[in-house]
Amino acid sequence: MLYFVYIIYSLEEDIYYKGFSTRPFERLTEHNENLGRYTTNKGPWRLVYLQSFQDKKHALIRERKLKKYSKAQIQSLIQTPLNEIDKFKPEE
Repeated sequence: MLYFVYIIYSLEEDIYYKGFSTRPFERLTEHNENLGRYTTNKGPWRLVYLQSFQDKKHALIRERKLKKYSKAQIQSLIQTPLNEIDKFKPEE
């Protein structure tokens, strides 16, 4: 099983949200259906960053670090090879 750290972005609110999930694309749907606490009524959300981990511990450590990132750091991170969004994007 893979564990994912993800970042979603709300264009309307100009905010990023960082999270952890084993099913990031389904979790994005939940955020857009207002099933999250912080993200409710702040969407629509789109997935902008995805990073996979083999174990839960390392994913949670990474999520904790990302939550401390500034907006500029997040925007830079999205452009790096660490972003695996294209690798895991489901077929349309």
